[in-house]
Amino acid sequence: MKDLIKEIPSYIKEILVIYNVSLEEIELIAIGDLNFRGEFGKCYALATKSNLIIITGNNDNKNWVEESSILYRLDEIEKLDSDQLVSGGILVGLINGEDKILCRYTNTSMNDFGIFCRLFSKIKEGKILTEEDFKNEEMTIYCPKCGTRYEDPIRKICPNCFDKRAIFLRVLSYLPRYKVKIIFILIFMVISSLLNIIMPYLSGNIFYDEVLKKGENLNFYGKIGYFVIVLFLIKVISTIVSIIYGRINSTLAAKVVFDLKTEIFNALQRLSLSFYNSKQTGSLMNNVNGDAMHLQYFFHDGVPYFIVNALTMVGIFSVMVSINWLLAILTILPVPFIVFVLKKIFPRQWVLYSRMWRRNSSLNSLISDSLTGSRVVKAFGKEEVEVKRFGNANKNVYNVNVDVGLMNQTVYPFLFFFMGTSSLIVWGYGGWLVVKGAISFGTLITFTGYVGMLMGPLHFMTQITDWWSSCMNSASRIFEILDTVPEVEEKMDSISMQDIKGEILLKNVSFSYEPNKPILSDINLEIKSGEMIGLVGHSGAGKSTLTNLITRLYDIKEGSITIDGVDLKDMNLNDLHSQIALVLQETYLFMGSIAENISYAKPTATIDEIIEAAKIANAHDFIMKLPDGYDTIIGSRGQSLSGGEKQRVAIARAVLLNPKILILDEATASLDTETERLIQEALERLIKGRTTISIAHRLSTLRNADRLVVVEHGKIIEQGTHEELIRLKGIYFNLVKKQNEALKLQGV
Repeated sequence: MKDLIKEIPSYIKEILVIYNVSLEEIELIAIGDLNFRGEFGKCYALATKSNLIIITGNNDNKNWVEESSILYRLDEIEKLDSDQLVSGGILVGLINGEDKILCRYTNTSMNDFGIFCRLFSKIKEGKILTEEDFKNEEMTIYCPKCGTRYEDPIRKICPNCFDKRAIFLRVLSYLPRYKVKIIFILIFMVISSLLNIIMPYLSGNIFYDEVLKKGENLNFYGKIGYFVIVLFLIKVISTIVSIIYGRINSTLAAKVVFDLKTEIFNALQRLSLSFYNSKQTGSLMNNVNGDAMHLQYFFHDGVPYFIVNALTMVGIFSVMVSINWLLAILTILPVPFIVFVLKKIFPRQWVLYSRMWRRNSSLNSLISDSLTGSRVVKAFGKEEVEVKRFGNANKNVYNVNVDVGLMNQTVYPFLFFFMGTSSLIVWGYGGWLVVKGAISFGTLITFTGYVGMLMGPLHFMTQITDWWSSCMNSASRIFEILDTVPEVEEKMDSISMQDIKGEILLKNVSFSYEPNKPILSDINLEIKSGEMIGLVGHSGAGKSTLTNLITRLYDIKEGSITIDGVDLKDMNLNDLHSQIALVLQETYLFMGSIAENISYAKPTATIDEIIEAAKIANAHDFIMKLPDGYDTIIGSRGQSLSGGEKQRVAIARAVLLNPKILILDEATASLDTETERLIQEALERLIKGRTTISIAHRLSTLRNADRLVVVEHGKIIEQGTHEELIRLKGIYFNLVKKQNEALKLQGV
């Protein structure tokens, strides 16, 4: 920011002089790239401790032409906002009660003006700006090294700068885990390869030139039976060895998949809630299942076969050179061309496999959403719409699969053709050597056998780029999850709080889910132990966000939150979460029995404790009417239960936990009067002796609250009892008035 102020051009300085503003007075500056009419030009927003100055103009042949300039006093400006439009943004000021567009800019300057608005509010409140305030939190979409746009802005992996070698070496670091099995596999595979290498020599040189040919110093002539028995024994030994390493390989494959899935799922559980806000369900399912399976191929079908095939190729070529070096060299003439082609197609394969994964993830997410929301789909009769959505996503998957298939089925047959020319070279040049008498017919047969054996490893090596691209793509996504640092982390020396009282203090708390879009601003709130607080306000005011911070589902950026005088960031997370219970409007129940869902908060609970908790929650009676009582299996999300029944199961779960702090987020919303009465009775029993924070739009449900806190636009506007706030005739008074009018219209 200081550098920007120093680089202010002379023509802007001249305008500042007119307003009696020096450079030293400037606290903030944001520079845009459009004029007021939205044409390419320049706009400057400058803030001092007492004024806001907006200057716009055109760059006509690189000469500045002022369009307009205006100065506003800070006391005239209630609020500044950076609003994003389709093709850019506008700086909007609420000035003397009226919204005014102050300047325009493209998306390139959007983040700068977002920071400007956020920090302007701090200046207006008389706060001192620090270097920490100016940190750029923009979600970058371009690689800082080469400027290439990220394929996925959330992953921030540049296809040009991505270090594939580092990923490969990191995957190799997993090998020591399975070194015993891999060593045994390699030993047996090498034995099998050696036995296979012997076979062409026996069936060529030995059989044709020793067994079938009569002559002096030939001890094997006519011993066909012995020869067949030797070949049979070698085949039997080779088969037994193959079975042994195949069985070891199968157990290794299962172990690798098991370990990878466990490691990925454990990592997912450690990550903060903010991680899931930017991820699709389908992509995470792909990480756990698909990517783990692909990486398993690396250990199962990759490394062992690569090593053995490489050793086999070296062994075969060495034997061929020992027989006839010139014929051996002519045999591998196509190999340099094959390597060149593979090197050229590898980048294309990498991009295609990455694209295939993303489109499969989108398809999985769509399927998950459609099946989860099947009731909504049926209710609105949108089956055809869902089929069309699925068709579009499926077509995208089809297209990328076709691209991969076309490339593979074009390139690899072409390469196999060139590989096949090796046998033609052997038959042509080798046959000519036999005619000349330079080599025996048995030697030619041996050579053709080795060329045939060489085709298998060469075939594997030609497809290694395809295998390697798929495995390394999966590895990069797995390591991305494993390396993600949770935003909410427990300190190594965290403070154990096994018996909290429930006294909560929020001091100067500010928070935003996205950069430069504050949800809460300068919240100060004290909640005494055992006190019930009602949070009131319009939707989007920040009430649920406040409870998310108290439960430390997110970490605050500014201010502090303490429980019993201990900062949340210093507390042991298990101790914190084991003493806070949430009852939400959208109750989530897992697939399983009623008893299992109630005991989710306390797995060690006895059936008597579960029943007692259900009775307190007014859930026992309806549970006993179910086919299997507490053992009744309910579907995912509790779809076989009504809204009120699910809510009472959730309350029973909270009762069983016996929390010191209770958070009720619209716990009685959208329920009929009788169900609400039952739930309200259960809640009244539950909140006794606990610190309770209750969020409700239906203000009548907060009648037992000790204090009401009114939240508006992320700030606490009013506090007090119902009677005090009614006498104040502020926001709460208007909310009550509107609700009473709505109830009258409904005849209540």
